[in-house]
Amino acid sequence: MKKVYIFSIASVMTVILAFTSCAGIPGVSPFGRSFPYGTGGGMGPGMMGGGGMGPGMMGGGWGNSGYSPQTGASPLTIDQVGDAVRRYLNIYGGNLVVKEIMNFALNYYAEVEEKDTGIHAMELLIDKYTGQVSPEMGPNIMWNTKYGMMGGGMMGGGYYRSSSPVVSMPVTPEQAKAIAQQFLDANRSGLTVAEADVFYGYYTLHTLKDGRLEGMLSVNGYTGAVWYHTWHGAFIDMKEL
Repeated sequence: MKKVYIFSIASVMTVILAFTSCAGIPGVSPFGRSFPYGTGGGMGPGMMGGGGMGPGMMGGGWGNSGYSPQTGASPLTIDQVGDAVRRYLNIYGGNLVVKEIMNFALNYYAEVEEKDTGIHAMELLIDKYTGQVSPEMGPNIMWNTKYGMMGGGMMGGGYYRSSSPVVSMPVTPEQAKAIAQQFLDANRSGLTVAEADVFYGYYTLHTLKDGRLEGMLSVNGYTGAVWYHTWHGAFIDMKEL
């Protein structure tokens, strides 16, 4: 009797993304170690539509889903988005809290940390009109060793944990900041970086223009690869919680 296998779009995309990230352009980090992501980070700038996977990937789960509000509709407020994120985090058993919410032209972004450790846990995108909450594409999924694909989390059930994720990484926060600035100097002249927020497996740093927040990028804590977040659009405002 022949067996029939049925694969969901999500499972197929998981395999594709894992393969493409590992088959990226070889490069050398500032520390002389080779890494598989290339100097642009992740799958490289411009991969699959320019900047990671782009808003609306896989049915609108990531970023601004393509939902078209009726004329005159207003986007959700930061407080409404905060409530939506807290409901989403309930599946993690109460140990995760929202640290900050940022309002961009294309989506809301939320940074989440662990209550018991104070370590940054994950990055989320929220649709500005529907309030749909989803894991952010890019480093949050591909590099996160506790809550992302590397830890069996986000796309593998939402609440699975890797057995021994750590935040002690070969690349220090200070080195990550230096690497990020070097990347900006070469690719986005005029921008600077703030301090590095520590996640499991990587760092995320806000980028600044003339001292004002402009966007963000991430640095792999093991390879020094850089992944600039190109899916947000222009920064509008933010709220720390």
